[in-house]
Order: sequence, then C-alpha cells, then structure tokens
Amino acid sequence: MIGKPSAAIIYIHILPIALFSVIIPFVCREKMASKSEGKEPVNEQVVANMYGAMRSELNQIYSKITELEMEVSEHSLVINAIQPLDQSRRCYRMIGGVLVERTIKEVLPAVQRNKEGLEEVIVRLNETLEKKKKEIADFETKYKIRIKKSDDDSKDESNKKEGSAQGVLVGPASSSQ
Repeated sequence: MIGKPSAAIIYIHILPIALFSVIIPFVCREKMASKSEGKEPVNEQVVANMYGAMRSELNQIYSKITELEMEVSEHSLVINAIQPLDQSRRCYRMIGGVLVERTIKEVLPAVQRNKEGLEEVIVRLNETLEKKKKEIADFETKYKIRIKKSDDDSKDESNKKEGSAQGVLVGPASSSQ
C-alpha cells in the first residue's frame, strides 16, 4: 500500500537458535476493528478500496505461508542429509550472515527446533488466513460484492463452449480417379 497504513503493523521475530530469522508482519486487529466499527464506508469507492486492501492482505498471508513452507522443506532436506552422518563431523552453518564452523551434534538439534518453530508459525498463519477469509466473506455479503469476470475471460469461456459444439466434417479420403 502506498501512503500511511491504516493499521499498526507488528513484527514478530522468531529466532529459535539463530539458524534463520523469520520476520512476519501481523496487522494489529484491535486497532483496525476500532477504526472500522466507528465509521461505515461512505461510498462505493471507499468500500472498493477497503475490499482491495483486505484481498491484498489475504494474498500477503498466502505468499508468506508458501515462503515458510519452502523453508520447512529446506530444513527437512538438511536434517535428512546430516542425520545419518557421524555426530562429531564438522559442518558449516550461517548465523546472521556469518558462516560458522560447528559439529553436526550442535547443529542438528538447532535445525530441528527451527523447523518446529516454522511449522508452528505456519499453523498460526493458516488460522489467520481462515479468519481473514471469513472476514472477507462477511464483507462481501454485507456490501453485496460480486467479482465480475473480465471481458477477456468471458470471451474465452464462450469460445470454449462454442468450440466444443463445433466440428469440422471431413469426407473419406478419396484417391484421385
């Protein structure tokens, strides 16, 4: 969003042993609710802007969940790669942009804790996502919002319907007589 945000943004820093730091923006719902409860939108443009902001926030949550799921899969790959190795073997780990030398015995528990922390954050984000979906659905019913398909999409669908009913008739292959 351009300009001053309408709600306070709080950053939660999750650092279960400094393997990765995950910063997740959460919109403070109390401030947003207190602002929106006092005033009803005046016109269609305000309603459309509020709806767009809500959809944008929903997309941000989706993208953050996807990003964190990719990090969890990377953690799983690392865990599977180093678990069968000798615990006293040296390995290198990035901590805050600095590459440090540790043993697998020191690194493996930290990577596992970070993975568990990421999974907990994903669960919380999924709960937030469901709440946001419900909030958007309530907003849509309250203001009778229906999403129109663009002209290109409707033309494509009509062409598909027509194309499925149309065909080309081809006669038998005739040899020149």
